[in-house]
Amino acid sequence: MSLGCGETYVGERIVRAQKDPVLLHDDRILQNLLELEERYLVSTSYFECVQRDVQPYMRKIVSGWMMQVCDEQQCEEDVFPLSMNYLDRFLSIHPIHKTKLQALGSACMLVASKVKETSPLTTEKLVIYTDYSVQPQDLLDFEMLLLMKLKWDVLAVTPIDFVDHIIHHLDLDNETCALARKDATSFIHLCCTDHKFSVYTPSLIASGSVGAAVIGLPCHKEMGIRFRERILFKLQQITQIDPDMLLECLEQVDSVLRTNLLHIGSIPSKDTHPADPLYGAPRPEDSTPTDVDMVF
Repeated sequence: MSLGCGETYVGERIVRAQKDPVLLHDDRILQNLLELEERYLVSTSYFECVQRDVQPYMRKIVSGWMMQVCDEQQCEEDVFPLSMNYLDRFLSIHPIHKTKLQALGSACMLVASKVKETSPLTTEKLVIYTDYSVQPQDLLDFEMLLLMKLKWDVLAVTPIDFVDHIIHHLDLDNETCALARKDATSFIHLCCTDHKFSVYTPSLIASGSVGAAVIGLPCHKEMGIRFRERILFKLQQITQIDPDMLLECLEQVDSVLRTNLLHIGSIPSKDTHPADPLYGAPRPEDSTPTDVDMVF
């Protein structure tokens, strides 16, 4: 009898173990997450108080690039939100020049993938994704600076941590749960690219994203305002979020979806967006988002 551990490979990646459903029945886990989440909050005022060179639109651009890298590398779903948590926390305490923003984003993805991945992103691969505008040693130096500024506190709570707990307490059927979870995760990733969501707690972002996902499912679109109100009431009960804040977050999620959903996965070209600081030529299907230049 073999004592070897059987693992399933997808390309070069190892599939992670399935989540233990028993944990969803322990309310202490959700309560601990709610107690810890505010520890990792930042304020978007860092653009006025800390950062003199970095602007909100630059964060938008680099976060879109980071999301695309994580997507093309098939990173675990919590790598991108965690890397954005690192980026915001770093920017809120340490000023940098705008030309270093892509290096910071790369370092954030490197650390987040080491925390969450069984097969993390490599320095060499991230350097390629920057089109060699960031050198390996520069990336390693930024990684160390990032860890020092975060005081090595890298196990931050993100909205992804709440999704399964919230959906579990909504008492939906299995098929609806799967569809809602998939959409909610995509919505959370999109919200992470918008700095306005930095002031919201992870549980609030997760609740707004789950709410938007459940309400927006085709099987629920004809159920009307009462169904919407019932879902919002359940979400408020699960996370104890202020109803007005929950409604505001849901509206923000809807706004972000309407504005950006059609642009997920696209890189602006020089011809169509000449003013964008981050651009690249249209790329073939087998290429990566490395064909971009940071020209702030």
